[in-house]
Amino acid sequence: MFRVPRTVASTEVRRTIRAVSTERTKLLLMALLALFMIGPVTVVGGYLLPSLGAEFAGETPPADTAMVTGILTGGVAVGWLFLVFMAAIRAFTATAKVDKPAFLLTSTTVRNTVIGVVGAEIVLFSLWVMPPTLVLSSAFASGAGTVLPVPLAVLVVALALASAVPVGFVVGICAKHLVTVYEPIARYRTVLFVGFWALYFGALATGRFDLVMSQLFTTLQDSPLGWPGHLLVAGLPHIPASRPLALGAVVGTVVVGTAAVAVGIAVARVHWFADPARFEDATESAATDSSSRLAGVLSRGLPRPVQTVTVTAIRRTRRAPIRLAYVGYPLFGAIGFVQSIIQSGTVPEHVAVILSLYVVWAAGALFTLNPLGDLGRALPAVVTSTLTGRQAITGLVVAGMVVAAPIALVVSLVLGVVSPLSLEQTAVLVGGTIVASAVTPALATGIGTAAPRFGSVNVTNNREAVMPSKTAFILYSVAIILPTAAAVVLYTDSATLLASLITSISAMAPVPDVSVSARGLTLTAWTVLGIGVLAPLVSYFYAIERFDWYTLE
Repeated sequence: MFRVPRTVASTEVRRTIRAVSTERTKLLLMALLALFMIGPVTVVGGYLLPSLGAEFAGETPPADTAMVTGILTGGVAVGWLFLVFMAAIRAFTATAKVDKPAFLLTSTTVRNTVIGVVGAEIVLFSLWVMPPTLVLSSAFASGAGTVLPVPLAVLVVALALASAVPVGFVVGICAKHLVTVYEPIARYRTVLFVGFWALYFGALATGRFDLVMSQLFTTLQDSPLGWPGHLLVAGLPHIPASRPLALGAVVGTVVVGTAAVAVGIAVARVHWFADPARFEDATESAATDSSSRLAGVLSRGLPRPVQTVTVTAIRRTRRAPIRLAYVGYPLFGAIGFVQSIIQSGTVPEHVAVILSLYVVWAAGALFTLNPLGDLGRALPAVVTSTLTGRQAITGLVVAGMVVAAPIALVVSLVLGVVSPLSLEQTAVLVGGTIVASAVTPALATGIGTAAPRFGSVNVTNNREAVMPSKTAFILYSVAIILPTAAAVVLYTDSATLLASLITSISAMAPVPDVSVSARGLTLTAWTVLGIGVLAPLVSYFYAIERFDWYTLE
């Protein structure tokens, strides 16, 4: 009966593992995720839980057993909601679009496909959740002197996955259908996508997310979502558990999981065989009008080939903004800055400088960090045409300047006004940000042509785009950070303080003592700053030479 769904599930699991294992970047990101998110919890829990288990196994039971029960039931309920959220994200980005649908959906029924896909998701989630569960429950059991917490913890996790993953699949595929098929919503899917993530990260930055989670933790303790927590309570010595609620958790999981799978089959049948929404004509018309206006402005001072390259670069990015996903990656680190801004009620000086530096960095990363690779299939036609390297590279640099300069002006001015910076410092920040934003596109051209990337990479599980290589990304970032640091040292006259700090750290570190003088640091800073000033010009001419003499392999 379940032979075909089992085949679908095993195929999906193997395909997902193979896709991750063959990409070093994904492996590195997953390793970092496991190290910094799951690792600390597992290590700390494995160290503390044995003593906690011994305390529960003592002759004196805990004073407040109701509080212990509430913590477990509330934690299970919130954990179930988190699993639903993650399963919905997975469904929206991956499983809502099956691999090779023309083959899979005609070779078996939708029912078999949905059961197989959901089963594969349960297995993949288990690979992340089960190992920490085994470690933590075993640590507690070793201190409590009983093995019962281990199988009960595994049972609770299995029940949570059996119901949360199907529910998340239904939520994710319904959301995917709305933003890809239902035209009134699909037309504004980019706005909805940006708004969703802005709301999510805004809630994290403002602390509202923690407030909501704490409220849910308290409210859901006595709800059916918290009933599986009584299975965990049953494994604690001296703590009475509600057997009817524990049994209700098992029965409820079967009912909810089965119902969610049935609903998932119905919505998957509608979504997988529906035609996507089509409204490109209006978008193309608006894009053409704006491009024509831009070309009209550029025609006053630039030759036609440069205009064409500039407009084409901006238009291509507007049609496929997913190509610029990497430009937004550093913004994930801005959550801490937002929290400090909210807590202090003002923008600290260092935050204003760092955010302005991000705008400078983004100016060069927009269009010029992969000049050759961005051409894609048009590369042979472009490099063999009459378009010169000077025209091509200049057009890309102008595109970066046209887009980034207004943003640099507004962002740096606003940050300078709302921060404690003086008027003089604000003027320096605004001027430096604008000038640097006009220069970094030229700096990026040479680095991007020296280390191009021609192949596409997976931005999401079902979206690919050509992005700059990791080498270009790192070199470009370093080429901006080092001159900026040198300029800060010279502007603040902090060479003496920095020299003493380096000397003090080297004295405490297990390395040979390093003696650094303030004069030496000042000369080094001037040297780095001078190289940084000349680097964009050198990079620009190198990119031109590289483009003119590029040979197709």
